[in-house]
Amino acid sequence: MSKLFLFITMLCVSLCTVCVHAQNTGRRVVTIEEMFSIADRNAKALRPYSTMIEEATQNVKIAKSARLPDVDVSISASFLGNGILLDRDFSNSTKAPMPHFGNNFALEVSQVIYAGGVVNSGIEIGKLQEKMAGLSLENERDKLRFMLVGYYLDLFKQKNLLRVYEQNIEQTRQVLADIRAKHTEGVALGNDVTRYELQLSNLELARTQIRNSVAILNNNLVTILGLPGETYVEPDTTLVSRFMPINDAEHWTGRALRHSLPLQQSFLTVEMNKQQERVTRSDLLPKIAFFASNHFDGPITIEIPPIDKNFNYWYVGVGVKYNIASLYKSNKSLKHSRLTTRRALQQYDDTKEQTELAVKADYIRYTEAHEQLNAQIKNVELANQNYTIVNNRYKNDMALITDMLDASAAKLSAEQQLVNARINIIFHYYKLLYVSGTL
Repeated sequence: MSKLFLFITMLCVSLCTVCVHAQNTGRRVVTIEEMFSIADRNAKALRPYSTMIEEATQNVKIAKSARLPDVDVSISASFLGNGILLDRDFSNSTKAPMPHFGNNFALEVSQVIYAGGVVNSGIEIGKLQEKMAGLSLENERDKLRFMLVGYYLDLFKQKNLLRVYEQNIEQTRQVLADIRAKHTEGVALGNDVTRYELQLSNLELARTQIRNSVAILNNNLVTILGLPGETYVEPDTTLVSRFMPINDAEHWTGRALRHSLPLQQSFLTVEMNKQQERVTRSDLLPKIAFFASNHFDGPITIEIPPIDKNFNYWYVGVGVKYNIASLYKSNKSLKHSRLTTRRALQQYDDTKEQTELAVKADYIRYTEAHEQLNAQIKNVELANQNYTIVNNRYKNDMALITDMLDASAAKLSAEQQLVNARINIIFHYYKLLYVSGTL
C-alpha cells in the first residue's frame, strides 16, 4: 500500500512539473510594464552599457588617485671594477684600487600641492563621464523599450487582424455555401460561385501572411526578452480600454525639456568641455609640489682614493615648476578649447530645438489618432449596416454579387482601420513618452 501511494505521489509530482513547464513555455500574457521589466533584466543590448558605467566609475577612482603622493623606492647592488688614473694626454696610467661591492637605496616622496586645478578638473570630467555613461544606459534602455513597444503593438495589431480575417473567412464561407445552394437550384450563376471562391482564397492567403507576421514578431519579442523559445506572447487585451491622457502641447514640451535624455547628454557634453577648458588653462599656471628623499649609498667614490663606507643623506623641500613656453604655446590650445565649448553650447541649443519640434509633431499625431478612432468607429457601424442591407437584398435577389463583394470588402477594410486606429493611439502615446524621456 505504501509503495502504491509513493508511486501515485511521484506521478502527480511529475505531472505537475510538466504542467508548470508547459505554462512557462506556452502562451503567456505579458503587459507592457512587465515586458519592460523583463527587458531590463535580460536584454543583451543593455549589458555593454552597464559595463560602461562600471568602467566610468573606475576612471573616477583613477582620477582621484592623482591626489595621493607619489612614492618611489629603488635598491641596487653592483660590482665596481678598479679605476685607472691618466694624465690629460692619456699617458702615465696608474691603477686605482676600488672597493668592489657597491650598494644603493633611495626613497623619494612627492606630493602635488597645486597644479593649476588640473587634478580637480580631471576628477570632475571623470564624474561627468560617469553620469554620461548612466544616461547612455537609460537612452539605450528607452530605445529598446520603444522598439519593444513597436513589436508588441504590431503583434497586438496582427492578432486582431487575424481575428477579423477569420471572422470574414467564416462569413464568406457561409455566403459561398448559400451561393452554391442557389447555383444548384439554378438561381445563381457559376461565375458568382467562382468570384466568391476567389475572394475566399485571397482572404485565406492574407490570413497565412498575417500568421507569418505574428510568428516573426513573437520570435523578436521572445529573443530580446530572453524568454524560452517555445513561449507565445499574448498582448494584454485590456490595453485598448485604458485611458490615455491627452493633456496639452505645453505639458509634453515642458516634460521633455526636464527629462529628455539626448538633451541631458548634450548638457553634460558642454560641462565636460568647460572642464577640459580649465585643464588647458592650467598649463599657464605654475605647479607646486612638496618632496622628501632619503639616499643610502656606498662606497663613496667621489673621493680619491674611494672611501669604503656607506653614506646616508636626506632632504625635504618645496618645488615650483613653470613652463615658460606655455606663454606662447598654450594660448592656441586654450582658444581651441573655448571654440569646442562654444560648439557644444550651439549643439545643445539645436538639440533643445529639435526636441521641442519632435514633441509638438508627435503631440499632433497623438491627437489626430484620437480623431481617427472616432471616425473609424462610425465607419465600422456604417459598413456593418451596409453589409447587412446588401446581404438581405442579395438573399432576396435584389442585389448583384458584385454588390456583395463591394460590401464585404468595405466591411473588412473598416474593421482593419478600426483595429489600426486603436493601436495607433497607444503607439503615439508611448512615442510621446519616449521623446519626452519618461518612457
